[in-house]
Amino acid sequence: LLHGYPQNYYMWHKIAPRLTEDFTVVITDLRGYGDSSKPEGKPDHSNYSKRSLARDQIEVMSELGYEEFYLIGHDRGARVAHRLTLDYPERVKKLAVLDIVPTLELYDTSDREFATAYYHWFFLIQPYPLPETLINSNPEYFLRYCLQSWSRIPNAFSSQAIAEYLRCFQQADTIHGTCEDYRAAATIDLIHDRTDLDCQITCPLLVLWGERGIIGKKYDVLKMWQQRATQVTGKAIDCDHFMSEEAPEATYQALKEFLLANDQIIN
Repeated sequence: LLHGYPQNYYMWHKIAPRLTEDFTVVITDLRGYGDSSKPEGKPDHSNYSKRSLARDQIEVMSELGYEEFYLIGHDRGARVAHRLTLDYPERVKKLAVLDIVPTLELYDTSDREFATAYYHWFFLIQPYPLPETLINSNPEYFLRYCLQSWSRIPNAFSSQAIAEYLRCFQQADTIHGTCEDYRAAATIDLIHDRTDLDCQITCPLLVLWGERGIIGKKYDVLKMWQQRATQVTGKAIDCDHFMSEEAPEATYQALKEFLLANDQIIN
């Protein structure tokens, strides 16, 4: 399970325990987030590219002895999962991406509506140290604003979750690492994506998105992913962006049904 911005592994806390009833569950913090390493960004941002972050996850799963696995990602984690599946197709049995469409399409079709809703995509990519300096002046305010403005379900975030997100987000190296993630997305990731534009995901792909969020309202999500994969199913969930916390039951049921379809239970 791979998390999104501005969170860490803890975003799965409402779903992961239930998934353990049928699966072995591995949850990590992406590079730059949570308690994972947070190296200083390189001039070309390559050490925060989705390719580099995907390689981290491959190394984790290899170390744990899993040559094949199911892969679920939300937000930034879904973008890492997309790249991982393209780079290591033999490793991923099934892929689920939550509340994203491909990065390249988002930048190529950007307009006022998208830029207004996803303002952080253009703020966080500004040269170091502008966004770092501004966020570090009040990281708690910025974190809470992100969580509140990208959600629609009241009380979706538990006090324990917010405390865990704040614990990590209040660290200066986390702010830098997360900005580098977005800088990579606007530069080197686009180069990789254009190079692999004709490569398709061949494993089964589940696409879920928040019906009340900008992704669900603005884009034909299934159609966009059908251009990138050969076996695509999906649907909207009644929530905004933070699906696993705003609508954990519906999200869990959709994931469980997808993962167990035509498969034996894995322990």
